[in-house]
Amino acid sequence: MNQREIRRILKDNDFIHESGTPEELRVAEYLQAKCQALGAETHLEAFDVEMTKVHVSRLSADGRDYPCQGFRLCGSGVVEAPFLYLPSTDPISLREARGKIVLLDTGVTHFLYQDLLEAGIAGFITYTGSVFFRDRDIDQKELRSYVSLGKKTLGVNLNAKDAAQLVRQNPKTVRIEVQQDEFPGQSHNVVAMLPGEREEFLLLSAHYDTTALSRGSYDNMTGCIGLLSVLDTLRGKKLRYGLRFVFCGSEERGLLGSKAYAEAHEEELKRCALNINLDMIGSSMGKFIACVSAEEALVSYLGYLGGELGWPIEAKMGVYSSDSTPFADKGVPALSFARMAPRNQSNIHTRYDTMAVLSEEQILRDSQFVAEFTRRMAQSVQCPVSRNIPDRVKTELDEYLNRKRKG
Repeated sequence: MNQREIRRILKDNDFIHESGTPEELRVAEYLQAKCQALGAETHLEAFDVEMTKVHVSRLSADGRDYPCQGFRLCGSGVVEAPFLYLPSTDPISLREARGKIVLLDTGVTHFLYQDLLEAGIAGFITYTGSVFFRDRDIDQKELRSYVSLGKKTLGVNLNAKDAAQLVRQNPKTVRIEVQQDEFPGQSHNVVAMLPGEREEFLLLSAHYDTTALSRGSYDNMTGCIGLLSVLDTLRGKKLRYGLRFVFCGSEERGLLGSKAYAEAHEEELKRCALNINLDMIGSSMGKFIACVSAEEALVSYLGYLGGELGWPIEAKMGVYSSDSTPFADKGVPALSFARMAPRNQSNIHTRYDTMAVLSEEQILRDSQFVAEFTRRMAQSVQCPVSRNIPDRVKTELDEYLNRKRKG
């Protein structure tokens, strides 16, 4: 893998490819072909996803219309009710929400949504973007099934500029209309394998799907390039542990691809010594980090390895919001690598996630570090990472996966 090949892969996939769409499948087949060209046994694994087509999205406030996008999977219908701006969702604030359409400063997470339902809201409004950006893009949001648990309430998303205007207008009444068709669909994981001497294997993962506004160069075609680079570097090498590469679909909708893979391969994962996940590497600016959902000793090891190789790395224990999480939840020691660009240098899930924020040279260097770490693990007489998820990480997994509230 060289810089020219990296640029070609970025250009070839420089388009929006959301979960369950023909464009997502196009990228999956592209990655499959790349793995096959590198000599890896490769196949696609389909899994079911909920799909929608939103036909009508309307928001009016005292007769004034605001551009909006209806939440996918929030149902269809019309609701009209008094307006309430809800900057805080503490119990005192929620007492005022009954029978109202509320504007939130946050996204709609599982426990927040359940609180809103219990408070008796009539509907909800969110917003994305920035009052400082020139665009008036409106992201397509989704009321995820593990958030709603089948209890649907109409919601729309605005651009941040219009949300600010709505608060200034302070209307007495707002009206939401959403009409959509819901239907079953499919997404895909791309699976490639390099054999080892033992039955045990290491699993490397990265997602390839994008959100509705993003071309996903940084988040996360860079991670996919990293996996291809590791595959290219280690193919033909003598490996004690086999390598399994999983390019995950539908990560942006709540880690659906890695969850589907972990569920379908739960018995096989008992032979998985370690999951290495890549999510956003190669930015021109930013620090290289590792989030370790495994024993504290791996955090120390990464620090020592960085010192040995002259590679600055900030490693800590925790749960990363990416495809490492479902594997850790199945008892597989896991970690995610990323190069975290400063907030004012990159903006993911928007039109600004493009090749402009990346460095082909940095993608290559980040990939080389990951390849060296993977080589050491795969060629070890015994993978040194204990197959034991610490209680602290288990607690964070319970919180992240909505099994318990934080705190």
